[in-house]
Amino acid sequence: MFKISVIGTGYVGLTTGIGLANFGSSVLCLDIDEAKIHQLNQGLSPIYEPGMDGLLKENVTAGRLRFSTDLTQGVQWADIIFIAVGTPQAEDGQADLSAVEATAALIGAHLNGYKIIITKSTVPVGSNEKIRAIIDDCNERGHPFDVVSNPEFLREGRAVYDFLHPDRVVIGVDNHRPVDTLKQIYRPLYLNEVPFIVTDLRTAELIKYASNSFLAMKVAFINEMSRLCDVIGADVQQLAIAVGKDGRIGGKFLHPGPGFGGSCFPKDTAALMAFAREKGMPLGLVEETIASNRRQKEFIVTKIKQRMGAVTGLRFAVLGLAFKSETDDMRESAAITIIDQLLDEGAIIRAYDPQAMKNAKKLWDTDQVYFGRDEYDTIEQADAVVILTEWNQFRNLDIPRIKSAMRQPFFFDFRNIYQRKQMEDYGLVYECIGR
Repeated sequence: MFKISVIGTGYVGLTTGIGLANFGSSVLCLDIDEAKIHQLNQGLSPIYEPGMDGLLKENVTAGRLRFSTDLTQGVQWADIIFIAVGTPQAEDGQADLSAVEATAALIGAHLNGYKIIITKSTVPVGSNEKIRAIIDDCNERGHPFDVVSNPEFLREGRAVYDFLHPDRVVIGVDNHRPVDTLKQIYRPLYLNEVPFIVTDLRTAELIKYASNSFLAMKVAFINEMSRLCDVIGADVQQLAIAVGKDGRIGGKFLHPGPGFGGSCFPKDTAALMAFAREKGMPLGLVEETIASNRRQKEFIVTKIKQRMGAVTGLRFAVLGLAFKSETDDMRESAAITIIDQLLDEGAIIRAYDPQAMKNAKKLWDTDQVYFGRDEYDTIEQADAVVILTEWNQFRNLDIPRIKSAMRQPFFFDFRNIYQRKQMEDYGLVYECIGR
């Protein structure tokens, strides 16, 4: 049984720790946040992620998974150390590597034998070479170690599933000494014939950014098509189905909406753009993807105003605050941009999300936004309903009840959940995207 420490218990670190424990390794997850570690030791996840709570409790009970704030002890105990700390976006758009660099220094100072240090954090090209140099500088006793780039490809809302059923496992190395060990800790995947791509450190780092940037471009493209469909009277959903049937393109991420958000696409596209500019090789497609996504969020407010006129004093019931369903993550959510613009123009906001209310209350005071008890409380006496997140419970609303509760019958479906004729038959003024 491998002894693995995972430093950082955010989305990536916690999912990695739970997943590796489930694969049979002995895992110690480490974090400096004492409250979070205490919560995890009670078997309670600090984040909402489908399937995580059950797998967390199962592996804690089995003794394969533990949590601690003692980073020094965790480094010395482990054979393999995963770096999974945050790399937030800095003011210049690039990834802030201060936590990664501090973690590398800590590891180097406390090496007590051969270790494999694996970077899970999303870091720019060349970062693992810097990590190796930092560890080497702090490694006064000269213990041997290897640095590996092992980027994650986890979708929020599907993170546990994606870890257990990945499309591929990328391993970036500068020598092949740690490769067999990596294949062993991921042995259940290797036996199931998941592709393992072994490459150099820089290519592995770039694979992560290239993957997310390409997916973000697909989202931005279909959103641009939706705006064009609005103008010419075409149907973006039928367009997306037909385009996605092309085997060279595929249908995933061809779903129009109010703009992408979350912890990955906005940050990774910005970091890749900034890195490429620094290297004198600007990436026009990536830069336009970022700009197009910003325009999509602005377009949503424009579309509301085109239909309703001035919004001052009007009451909007916003359903969905997380950037997507099956997560409580509001980072870069379109809801933030849209609500803030409506508030700036004097609108009254009522809002509800099944999972993101705690995070939403960190962004807006209760005197700015009324947070509903459920979707029907939120809609009470609203002038307009605005659906921004495609939660399942919003897919089958009691439309007659909604209609009778509203002051005015405007219904903005920015996830294209409902059909126009159905909603108009109930007497609602229905607007969607690209149909």
